[in-house]
Amino acid sequence: MVRTREMTLSLPPFTKAVTWLLAINTAIFLLLELFGTTLPDVDVYVFTHFALQPFAVVHGWLWELVTYSFLHAGFWHWFGNMLGLWMFGSTIEGSWGTRRFVELFSFGVIGAALTTILLSYAHAIGNPLTPTVGASGGVYAILMAFGMVFGENQIMMIPFPFTIKAKYFVAMLIVVELAFALGGGGNVAYVAHLGGLFFGFGYVKWIPRRGLNLRLSEQYYGLRNGYYRWKRRRAARKFEVYMQKHDRKVTFDQHGNYVPPDDLDPKKKNGGSKSGWVN
Repeated sequence: MVRTREMTLSLPPFTKAVTWLLAINTAIFLLLELFGTTLPDVDVYVFTHFALQPFAVVHGWLWELVTYSFLHAGFWHWFGNMLGLWMFGSTIEGSWGTRRFVELFSFGVIGAALTTILLSYAHAIGNPLTPTVGASGGVYAILMAFGMVFGENQIMMIPFPFTIKAKYFVAMLIVVELAFALGGGGNVAYVAHLGGLFFGFGYVKWIPRRGLNLRLSEQYYGLRNGYYRWKRRRAARKFEVYMQKHDRKVTFDQHGNYVPPDDLDPKKKNGGSKSGWVN
């Protein structure tokens, strides 16, 4: 008996965040296509104020770090990004959950924007007045994450009738993007693609498994608790000074907790029960 391997083609599901991103990008694309033929001034206004222009961003138009990702220059640009978002993003979201997936996508979008700004001012690509649009930064971050987390998964290279492991596909993608970036890339922001890949790698490699939100929360609560501990120690010192002025002595430890006199007397072996603030 000879066992044969059956190849099946299944389409990914439409997960929550992927569906919303597809819907928002598609709605904006269709509206701008409509405005382009009926209200061209609106179309120009949107691309002028919401596309990523490095010069505008460094002068305060920070929203462009995100809004540029919802604009696309033509049908194939929109279609390619949405296809990649759906085909690979749904698997990531299904495995990681919606919140962490959105963090990854946003990390790639903003990371690609920062890469573009940095290199434009270094005159490595274009110039600070050159606008950039498209969700490719977020999509390429998803591709990188997919290759790192699901590296052994087989990807069918449509329309070619063969498959390749995801990790090799991503490696090939990096080489191709790098070659096009070094070659100039025409009007395609290949450097932004590389930025998305790099920030996707950084997210998977260095951000906790429970997401960026956890790390930010830990830092916030750490700073907040440190501030409250400082206020408690400061209040304890002020109270000590106040009581000394009234010829009474009270003692607090290094954490601002009140120390009863019995605990300060070495002859008292059992001591008294402590009272005051607790940390």
